[in-house]
Amino acid sequence: MNTIKPNLMRSALAIALLGSCLVAQAKISDAELARLGQDLTPLGAEKAGNADGSIPAWSGKWSGTPPHVKFAGAGTPYPDPYADEKPLFTITAENMEQYADNLSDGQKALLKRYGKTFRIPVYPSHRDFRVDEVTEEFIRKNATTAELAGGGNEAHNAWGASPFPIPQNGAELLFNHTMQGRARTEEANYIQAVIYPDGNRTIDKVNYKIFSVWSDPARTLGDSAGILSNFMITNLEPVRKKGEIVAGQEFINAFSQPRQAWQYAPGQRRVRRAPTVGYDSPTGAGGFRTYDEDRLFNGSPDRYDWKIVGKRELYIPYNNYLIDEPKVTTEQILATTGHVNPDLMRYEKHRVWVLEATLKPGSRHIYAKRVMYIDEDSWAAVMADNYDARGQLWRTNMQTSIYAYDIKRFHARLGIYQDLIAGSYLVDRLLDGQKPALLNASQWAQEEFSPGYLRKLGTR
Repeated sequence: MNTIKPNLMRSALAIALLGSCLVAQAKISDAELARLGQDLTPLGAEKAGNADGSIPAWSGKWSGTPPHVKFAGAGTPYPDPYADEKPLFTITAENMEQYADNLSDGQKALLKRYGKTFRIPVYPSHRDFRVDEVTEEFIRKNATTAELAGGGNEAHNAWGASPFPIPQNGAELLFNHTMQGRARTEEANYIQAVIYPDGNRTIDKVNYKIFSVWSDPARTLGDSAGILSNFMITNLEPVRKKGEIVAGQEFINAFSQPRQAWQYAPGQRRVRRAPTVGYDSPTGAGGFRTYDEDRLFNGSPDRYDWKIVGKRELYIPYNNYLIDEPKVTTEQILATTGHVNPDLMRYEKHRVWVLEATLKPGSRHIYAKRVMYIDEDSWAAVMADNYDARGQLWRTNMQTSIYAYDIKRFHARLGIYQDLIAGSYLVDRLLDGQKPALLNASQWAQEEFSPGYLRKLGTR
């Protein structure tokens, strides 16, 4: 596996690493800060392309809607800026060895397990989009102030975006993913579907309301009350779960301030504290995934030792506009047993950071080892391979994404979770009737995510 390039690493003298215990570090130097926007992009990725040109140099030529795209605005479909492109080639079980250096272990496992149906259509790679100036400014400021704390389990003195644009260790790299700037508000009806090997399905429909205090440019660290985001998830289907609501807060420092959540049960007409809502507690349709698998990882990192393995060039889900097109139906997406319809997926070659998590002695989790692949241009995890206590690759997950023109930020779309042993899979955040999420358009007060407000909803 490739190692991290020396010019991407900060001086080791800035790190005090004793076992797995990380302490506060020196700030980034002026010389390193000057690299942002020079040989590095404003977010910290390598600007240059790769040696053979299959990964282009970052252009950042589009901020917002591309000039050739007609976008009607918030709450409407995002047209595909690359709609006229065709796959350069397709990776299958028959030719996978030819591309093995650019595939994750999870992708190889899917190709082997579903040799007749799973394939990876590879399209031209693009690095055309630039995030909003506010995000760039936050990242630049964070580079001079952010510190690890809490034994490496927290990031302090950062706000609004990824804290460590030149990450030195696994903890910093993880926080770049979990603390990236996202939509300020997100409201949508989403479908969660589990597909079993025999063709049976478990389908849930939910309404999401997410208010990211962290991503609100009008807020500051001082007035955030330590809240990263507020959430309210209302069950719409199936009938037996209709009207159930879970609401609460996630905190910036999830290690010292665990997620708080409350549950409203319409049958009992009462609000109570939700049971464990973190780590490997099951959630979603069929209880298929763990709480800390949302967007491939979220929540407190304290049960693992985190290590940067290196950087790789991989074929990853990217610019996944096609699967969200209005003409595409949920049935088409779920048409294949074992995995999502590959004809609706788009993969591109990009550089990713490889982040490895090993379960700490004495800690408990269903995954003994996790390997995450983090896109250098967005700091978002795009794939994850999760191993059981025997060292067997158990689950491999993918996070599709788009660039949302109206908010000028990357936006997570379908979360795809594959159980390689059972042969079942979950798709989260399927659009209900292909109607996109409404981003940065809703107005909510903090109190609307409180147990008191849930009680009010229960009396209506």
